[in-house]
Amino acid sequence: MSFIDKLGSAWRGSGSLLCVGLDPDVARMPLGLQARPDGILAFCRAIVDATADLVCAFKPQIAYFAAHQAEDQLQALIAHIHTRHPGIPVVLDAKRGDIGSTAERYAREAFERYRADAVTLSPYMGTDSIEPWLQWPDRGVILLCRTSNIGGADLQSLEVAPGERLYERVARLAAERWNPHGQTGLVVGATVPDELRRVRALVGDMPLLVPGIGAQGGDIEATVMAGCREDGLGMMVNSSRAILYASSGEDFAEAARQAARDTRDALRVAVARRVRDTGGD
Repeated sequence: MSFIDKLGSAWRGSGSLLCVGLDPDVARMPLGLQARPDGILAFCRAIVDATADLVCAFKPQIAYFAAHQAEDQLQALIAHIHTRHPGIPVVLDAKRGDIGSTAERYAREAFERYRADAVTLSPYMGTDSIEPWLQWPDRGVILLCRTSNIGGADLQSLEVAPGERLYERVARLAAERWNPHGQTGLVVGATVPDELRRVRALVGDMPLLVPGIGAQGGDIEATVMAGCREDGLGMMVNSSRAILYASSGEDFAEAARQAARDTRDALRVAVARRVRDTGGD
């Protein structure tokens, strides 16, 4: 099953737009896990199992594993998700952005070694940096477009042509040239709802990965109103720290589940309101 088909099934099956980001900060994990050689895997696996029925995707961030020489634990975590929760797509947050044979090897790392369903990429080396990833037509490529961080505007909001911002150019390219197999998505932050609305208008039904709610302060209502498709789907709304660290105690998995349920339910309420107000299906 392709990434896009798997994501669509996850949206409909779970009734959720929530994506849980797996960014394991060892210093914030329960003390009993910090000392274990497989503590990162154990922590993330517990979060996954506690929240799997509440989400449409999981998004492990590779740097949090690599910094602790825990790439094998990342590999095992993704294998666990595929085995125990096979309907949930895994987006590897790697933000790769190289060209040629280097990009080809990054793609093999993401899709063969880690078996990710999709990966985040930086498109700022242009078409050459995207094409190697498009050779995997069943996998997703999710391009940085208008990110949630404050400094994102330094470049992404620059006017590159009369009436066109750089993030808009990226969105147009993603929709027109960088999507030959219908596998492409975009990263657009919840902290910039006006830009999110503009990107949705430019790319139609393309899936959007939307970070920035929770710890970064993005507003769920504004995010849903700006970024949802007419059918109330179309977004993976990511929350990481607010869910992972809902408790620092031994009840961390139960607390994560409650935080995930609260976020999912808030998204559902906002979607229902949007569909009602706009007359969507």
